[in-house]
Amino acid sequence: MIEPSPRLRRRKLLNPSLRERSIYLLPNLFTTAALFAGFYAIVQAMNGRFEHAAVAIFVAMVLDGLDGRVARLTHTQSAFGAEYDSLSDMVSFGVAPALVVYVWALQPLGKLGWIAAFIYCSCAALRLARFNTKLDDSDKRFFQGLPSPSAAALLAGLVWVSFDNGVSGSEVFLGWIKMNWIAWTITVFAGLTMVSDMRYYSGKDINMRRSVPFVVILLVVLALVLISYSPPVVLFAIFVLYGVSGYLYWLNGKLKQRRLQKE
Repeated sequence: MIEPSPRLRRRKLLNPSLRERSIYLLPNLFTTAALFAGFYAIVQAMNGRFEHAAVAIFVAMVLDGLDGRVARLTHTQSAFGAEYDSLSDMVSFGVAPALVVYVWALQPLGKLGWIAAFIYCSCAALRLARFNTKLDDSDKRFFQGLPSPSAAALLAGLVWVSFDNGVSGSEVFLGWIKMNWIAWTITVFAGLTMVSDMRYYSGKDINMRRSVPFVVILLVVLALVLISYSPPVVLFAIFVLYGVSGYLYWLNGKLKQRRLQKE
């Protein structure tokens, strides 16, 4: 992108609408890379390479987390970038996970299989639409409903950890239940939780410029070591805990409310 002249930069600062109509190269490159990763996951699932498909979805998550931060750091936010990012999220975290888990485990279930995949896909679209319309009104510290990247990580993590342990989508797990039904349950759970009113911590109130205690750095190092030891198991466990955290937070609020009523 050609560097704007000092006069144009001053005009953008004085008139925010010019910034909203702009298209910036750097953050949109990250968004395009995330979109490519989601598309790549679909292609790999069609070719039966489910491990590659699952990893591609996690790569899309990382790239999706970078584009917004790069835009804020470089002051290149724009309305175009926000819309492009939302469309990319729909492919990478809506369509791609639904198709990957459908081809991997849900297809043998017939109508129930594609219905579960469609529930997830449609809930991802509704989740993104609600997020876009309530962006200015919502509490920045929490997400309303499970974020679509985290929901995609649940599905991709299940596929990845199963493949890593040599378990296919049609095998019997622990001698009594088929992986098809485990995948069906997690798919429907992730889809419905995306459009629920459960509150999930966003982490947006964390200030990276402030000093932190030494123990925080130690925990980060330990987390990286654990992830490097067994990426599929650790990542899947992290997002399972995060997916359940919204319900635990809701339950804790209900218990506090009952205690206050008794007092």
